[in-house]
Amino acid sequence: MVESEVDASAADTATATARASAAVLTAPLSLEGGLAAELQPANLVQRVLSLFGNVRPGADLSHFQLPATFNLPKSQLQLYGEIVYCDGDDYLSRCGKGKDSLERFTAIVAWSISTTRPPIFGFAPYNPVLGETHHVSRGSLHVLLEQVSHKPPVSALHATDDGGNVELVWSQHPVPKFNGASIEATVHGKRQVRLPKFNETYEMDCPNLLIRLLPGPSVEWSGTVRIVCKDSGLEAELSYHRSNSFMGMGGDGRCVKGKVFHSSSPQDTVFEIDGYWDRTVSLKDVESGEVLVLYDANLSIANLVTPEVKEEEGLSSTESTVVWSEVSEAILAKDWEKASEAKRNVEGRARSLEKERNEKGEVWMPKHFSLSQDKDGNWDCCPLEKSVRPAPIVVPSPSS
Repeated sequence: MVESEVDASAADTATATARASAAVLTAPLSLEGGLAAELQPANLVQRVLSLFGNVRPGADLSHFQLPATFNLPKSQLQLYGEIVYCDGDDYLSRCGKGKDSLERFTAIVAWSISTTRPPIFGFAPYNPVLGETHHVSRGSLHVLLEQVSHKPPVSALHATDDGGNVELVWSQHPVPKFNGASIEATVHGKRQVRLPKFNETYEMDCPNLLIRLLPGPSVEWSGTVRIVCKDSGLEAELSYHRSNSFMGMGGDGRCVKGKVFHSSSPQDTVFEIDGYWDRTVSLKDVESGEVLVLYDANLSIANLVTPEVKEEEGLSSTESTVVWSEVSEAILAKDWEKASEAKRNVEGRARSLEKERNEKGEVWMPKHFSLSQDKDGNWDCCPLEKSVRPAPIVVPSPSS
C-alpha cells in the first residue's frame, strides 16, 4: 500500500513543533519482522479490503489517502536508507575489494540482493513531504536522502564513504496500481553504484512489490532486476519469482534465479544464480562447476541494529525522524486518535506552504540535489556535493 503524497515542504516549517519532540527511530525491517509482530491488529485482512471498496481496477494509488492505523512508524525515506546503512555483513564494502572486474561484479550482485527486505502486509510508511531529508552514518559510510518532488513522488539518495571506495546515487519514483485482487508497485528511477578507484559504474533497478488481497493475503517481491556495468562489459539478470502464479503452483515467492554474462555474448552464461533472498543464494561457475554461497540473509538482514541519535543538536528540522516524531510516538503507543491528529498537522503544514509558494509565485528547489527529467519522463537526480558529511544519526556496531 502507498498512501497520499503531501503537496509541500512541511519539513521546512516543522522546527517549532517537531524539534520539541526527540527523533523517533524504530527497528529496521529484518528477518525477525519485529515491527510486524508489534503492529498486527485483529481482522487485518478485512480492514485492508475495506480500504479499496470504491477503488477501480487500474487506478494509480500514488495519492491514496491512508489512515494512520495502516502506517509503519517511519517514512519511506527511512526504508530506502535502511537498505543501504542497515546490513549486518556489510556487503557494500566488499564491492570495492574484488581483485578483478568479475569478482567486483558478483559482489555488486550480492549487495543488490541484500537490499531486498521483508515487507509487512497491511502497512505502509509515511509518504515523505517535499524537502524532507534523512541523514545517517554507519561507520565510514554516510547516507543522505531528500524528497525532491511530490507530484510525482521522487526520492533521491547519495552515499559516500570516507575512503572514496564507493558512491551511491539513486532516484526512485514508485508507481502503485490497484488491480482488483492485488496491488503492484513498480519503482522507476536509476540506481547507480560507483567504484571510483576502478572507474566502474554499475546501474541497476529493483523488483516490484506485489500485494495480494485475494484469494489469500500476501506480500512479495517479483519481477526482473538487471545489473549492468558498461565499463567491464558485464551484466546480470535476476528473476524474483511470484508464488501461486498459476492454480496455486507458482513456487516459493522468495525464490531468486539468474545469471551473469558478458554483454557482448548474453547467450554465454558465466555464472548461474539460484536460491532464496531470505535464506541463501548460490553462485555456480558454469565452466568449472564450482558452487559458492553468494549471499546469506542470516548474516545480512537478521538481528539488525536500530540507528540512534548521536548529536541531537545536529538534527535538521527536515529530518524524517523529527518531522514524523509525534505520529510515530502515537502509533507505537497505539493512540490512534493522537496519531491521526499529528499526521493531519504534518499534512496541513505541507498544504499551507504549498499555498504560500503558489501565491508568491515561488518555485521550490531541492537543497541537496539537482533534478531533471528526460524525454521519456524518467527522473534523474544529481548530488550538489561531491561527498556526504557525517550524520547526527548513527548505526552503532552490534557490540556497542
